[in-house]
Amino acid sequence: MAILYKTAKNTPVLLAANREERFDRPTQPPKIQSGKPRSVCGIDRKAGGTWLGVNQHGMLAAVTNRRKTSVPADPRSRGLLCRELLNRGSAKEAAEYAAAELATGAYAGANYVCADDRYGAVVYGGNQIEIVELSPGLHLLTNGNLDDANDERQEFIRRMLTLHTLDSGVTFLAVASRAFSRKPDVAGRRGVVLTGGEYGTVSSTLLSLPDRIQRAVYQYAPGPPSDHSYDDYSALLRQVLSTDKSKRAKMAEEEDEFDELDDDWEEMDEAGEADLDSGKKKRK
Repeated sequence: MAILYKTAKNTPVLLAANREERFDRPTQPPKIQSGKPRSVCGIDRKAGGTWLGVNQHGMLAAVTNRRKTSVPADPRSRGLLCRELLNRGSAKEAAEYAAAELATGAYAGANYVCADDRYGAVVYGGNQIEIVELSPGLHLLTNGNLDDANDERQEFIRRMLTLHTLDSGVTFLAVASRAFSRKPDVAGRRGVVLTGGEYGTVSSTLLSLPDRIQRAVYQYAPGPPSDHSYDDYSALLRQVLSTDKSKRAKMAEEEDEFDELDDDWEEMDEAGEADLDSGKKKRK
């Protein structure tokens, strides 16, 4: 996972992520989910959770695996917790909720990413629980710590991405789409996509959450991006993000109506006072 946070012009949150899972695990591609707040995400049809999504408040929530020495015999689905994070009103609230849940010890090891235009963090849920806030810049994450210089795949992606000046969402998405589609060489290095066997790269996501809703981007490859093209789900993302905008517009409209009604009452009061004064003068 690569996150470009509060760096690109007019685009606070940019993300590229490859999902690694069993190839036979049933998955539903991104769609708008019911409930409030509204969200768009893919669904793991085995447990009902998600690995990545965005809610109507413009908050991103995502989960990766993490090494953990003591795992409960029957751990709760990490994807279900990720989906619950999408019910939170802000990234800060979601990160705090994730940390509290992970502290119960009911989960296998996991990292949770929570980010919006005001706050971003990764919650470590391994042997210790820790909230690590995102500073502006490029961050990389696999199944360990954020920005781990000893992780070969992280360092490969960092080199690939920083060959370019990542000053816009368009540039980031274009460069990331190529970088995250790279298969390892014959020595098993200099690549990101995992193939073969029963486990590997099952999908890929490119995400842009800019200041302007109409420029939001959600692209999803339903398989290894080296072999599958990205499908465009941006219309679903924009529809979800517009929910808050519609609410604000409705509230503003209601406030205008209230102000007009208040003005009418003031005019009626003034007219009543004028009639009363007129009546007093007549009696005199």
